[in-house]
Amino acid sequence: MSDPRTFVVISPCRNEADFMRRTLDSMVAQTERPTLWVIVNDGSTDATGDILVEYAAEHDWIRVLDKPDRGHRAVGPGVIEAFYFGLDTVALSDFTYLCKLDLDLDLPAGYFAGLMDRMEADPRVGTCSGKAYFIDAAGRRVSEKIGDEMSVGASKFFRRACFEDIGGFVREVMWDGIDCHKVRQLGWIAVSWNDEELQFEHLRPMGSSQVSIYTGRRRHGAGQYFMGSDPLYFIATAINKMRHPPYVLGGLATLQGFFGAMLRGDKQHDDPELRTFIRAYQRRALLVGKARAVAEIEAKYGQT
Repeated sequence: MSDPRTFVVISPCRNEADFMRRTLDSMVAQTERPTLWVIVNDGSTDATGDILVEYAAEHDWIRVLDKPDRGHRAVGPGVIEAFYFGLDTVALSDFTYLCKLDLDLDLPAGYFAGLMDRMEADPRVGTCSGKAYFIDAAGRRVSEKIGDEMSVGASKFFRRACFEDIGGFVREVMWDGIDCHKVRQLGWIAVSWNDEELQFEHLRPMGSSQVSIYTGRRRHGAGQYFMGSDPLYFIATAINKMRHPPYVLGGLATLQGFFGAMLRGDKQHDDPELRTFIRAYQRRALLVGKARAVAEIEAKYGQT
């Protein structure tokens, strides 16, 4: 491969006409643009398709694919289905990196260059991102509170070798948590950085894309149960979330999602070794904190 900084971006989207021009313009303004950007129009019924045609006509590195309309927005498995609809059209071996990117973000100009710089400096980094912020109703800039040990699902940047090693994304709601745990289980590093030049704006707050933010929180709780999270750890994280908007009700919604799935006997991820790995990490994190628990894993698995 002649250029070690080749990367492909895959963007599933549905009815993003209200936000997407800011994403498209911020991508055009990147100091290092994608080698190829595949945008999957997942059955949009607004002006999304027209806007995509406009930008694709101006930029030969943008490719638009139209996916048949399923009739509704489908987060989690629907998004990943659309992601693979795009990924399956490219030769992944042609690229060093790949990114799953939402079309409701405003990225700083040096975003991708900064991520690749950091990954080149540490070959163990398998997946990474910057930090996401949104503007609330009062005009305040609010962090989405993503831990340093996770890459943000809205902007999931991967080293291709790592993506292939973990077997890609699980087609379930918690895909963007499961991947980071699998990355660590296999000896790679998952990380997000809060450097100013990597901070991006999420134009639609995380978890609010379907019906309401409370529906999103319940969905997150059910996803945590699917992933195999430890109940005590999840209760602790739900209580911690009550300190942030939408405060107590948001935390209660996540608990409702988790324990509702448990009481219904919903299925869990069919990787029992990974579920055991996740629970062991979470129980250790309750004792020593997430940062130390992650550091211990990275030190242990980095020796293999």
